[in-house]
Amino acid sequence: MNGLNRQIEPFNFHVRSPPYPVGSLRDKIVKVKNPLSLQKNMAAIPLLRLSATANLSSRSPLLSDPFKLKRLPSRKWSTTTTTTTITRMSYNPTPATDRLISAVAYTLPFFNSLQYGRFLFLQYPTLGSLFDPLLPLLSLYRSIPYSSFVAFFALYLGVVRNPSFSRYVRFNSMQAVTLDVLLVLPLLLQRVFSPGRTGLGFKVTVWFYNVLFVFSVMCFLYSVVCCVLGKTPYLPFVADAAGRQI
Repeated sequence: MNGLNRQIEPFNFHVRSPPYPVGSLRDKIVKVKNPLSLQKNMAAIPLLRLSATANLSSRSPLLSDPFKLKRLPSRKWSTTTTTTTITRMSYNPTPATDRLISAVAYTLPFFNSLQYGRFLFLQYPTLGSLFDPLLPLLSLYRSIPYSSFVAFFALYLGVVRNPSFSRYVRFNSMQAVTLDVLLVLPLLLQRVFSPGRTGLGFKVTVWFYNVLFVFSVMCFLYSVVCCVLGKTPYLPFVADAAGRQI
């Protein structure tokens, strides 16, 4: 106990002095010289507050009566959808005369290609009967001497090179002329090589004639249908060559 008492020493409480003198704090306190002016200032504070709130309440209807808040009118979005009616008119800008001339122009390569179907007509007689209505026109066409040359130059010089016709007519006429030239080339090759009437050369000739006839008929039908509808037909191997000549 004596050792414990020796170890316990009395606490020394040191009170820190303030960093500033007490007198200076008192001097900083605002001394009101006239107590009546203080009362007047204190009395004016609530009046200012009330006047400010009165001005705000007069401006805003919500602050005038906070217990009776008026619901602002909500903006109603119109759900009505405007329907636009589109009137489609079946109007074709290509004149009827241009379509007729373009369709007639493709009869030139078609008439010259009928000679390539002779092997199919012999093999399938019913196929030849489909072309019987064209025999009067074909006989009239063949009755004119050099009819293919006359029709070729009349179509090329009278229509293709004539600027009075529209580009639609001139393009279709040039395409028909180009197709007619391509159909003449096999006849020239046959006369040069003369494959004969028997053997492998004859079989190749028959096959080649059948392919040319089917190709020319399909081109004719496709071109005529497009011209009647007022559209531009684009034939393979022919359209590019015809377009460069216009």
